[in-house]
Amino acid sequence: MKYSKLNLAKEAISHKGFVKKIPDIFRMVKMWRKGSYPTKSLDIILPLLGLLYVISPIDLLPDFALPVIGVMDDLAVLSLTIPKLIREVDKFLLWEAEQKYKDSDAKVIDAEIIK
Repeated sequence: MKYSKLNLAKEAISHKGFVKKIPDIFRMVKMWRKGSYPTKSLDIILPLLGLLYVISPIDLLPDFALPVIGVMDDLAVLSLTIPKLIREVDKFLLWEAEQKYKDSDAKVIDAEIIK
């Protein structure tokens, strides 16, 4: 059976919301720590550190001292962190789908988009 990479990507990602991708994030980090998922360390560590910064009570600009600016720095970190993390999870889901089909007898072929 043949599958195109375009169909694999659609099946793997299926554009779930960020909250629904949280289990995928944990699975990605687990496989990255085991060495199964090959990616740059910074592509995973930096977004996770950004999320930890927002969640942690320690803040560079405290919310209680500078109410508006304190919240704005958290929003800025989130606006940089979440898209990067979602892109990395999407790459992971595509990689995971390719691994699943690599183990079976299915062939993966390149797809071409024709207008």
